[in-house]
Amino acid sequence: MFSHVYFGSNDIEKSKKFYDAALGALGYAAAPYPTGVIYPSESGAIIIAPPANGEAASFGNGHTLGLKARSYAEVDAFHAGGVAAGGTSEGEPGFRPKSPGNMYGAYLRDPDGNKICAFAPNVGPRE
Repeated sequence: MFSHVYFGSNDIEKSKKFYDAALGALGYAAAPYPTGVIYPSESGAIIIAPPANGEAASFGNGHTLGLKARSYAEVDAFHAGGVAAGGTSEGEPGFRPKSPGNMYGAYLRDPDGNKICAFAPNVGPRE
């Protein structure tokens, strides 16, 4: 059912720097989009662009975009890259007891306040 997620941004270059670092750690790269950037994948895309209604971008409380990671190391790199590129931590990498199967994940907020996370399947003790 996933086709795309559209995050409004007030500063495309700042957001691109963040998403290049965080999503790059998961193997995704930006492509041009008419008003911003798009990160395509086989299962959908993440679009970063100004809101279509012309108003300032803001985030929704309770909204989180979850992304798949292939390993604990990718989750670590996603979190470190996002923080280094201007994002803020919303949860350090680690096992999440409330997640199905106690998965390993990390949470970030992008420069506009949107919350994203990356999770890897629990394959045992941390590498």
